[in-house]
Amino acid sequence: MSENLKTDAAGRAFLTKEEGEVLKTYLCAAGVLTIGVGHTGPDVVAPMTITREQSQALLTKDLLRFEAAVNRLVTVPLTQNQFNALVSFTFNLGEGALAKSSLLRYINASANGTRDQAALKNYFRIWRNVNGKPSAAIENRRLRECALFVKP
Repeated sequence: MSENLKTDAAGRAFLTKEEGEVLKTYLCAAGVLTIGVGHTGPDVVAPMTITREQSQALLTKDLLRFEAAVNRLVTVPLTQNQFNALVSFTFNLGEGALAKSSLLRYINASANGTRDQAALKNYFRIWRNVNGKPSAAIENRRLRECALFVKP
């Protein structure tokens, strides 16, 4: 996509609320060592504590990758809320999940922006599993992302 959207303050707040902000290392629901706002990687070791400022700096850095993926993979214009919702989705699941998702295919196929909200909700809800099992918490997150996506 030619646009180069960035997560705005509202999107950042949405993502921080969805991920939570934990300043000490912990294992996420998928069993991955995590710190800050969903930050993972080889730089996360236990035990570890960071400040809120360090957490937000990690989030800023992490967002670059997920924003780039959404900007690259989505081929139709997006509103800011739609972009924020897809960045949250991609942040949680990874670029590969967005790339292969029926959600992405559905969004890209609706070039005129007309999307059936029930269908859209189902495309988000498909991605509700943690370690192969449905998770009510993740399904609720997908529904909140869908609600953000359709918000004017």
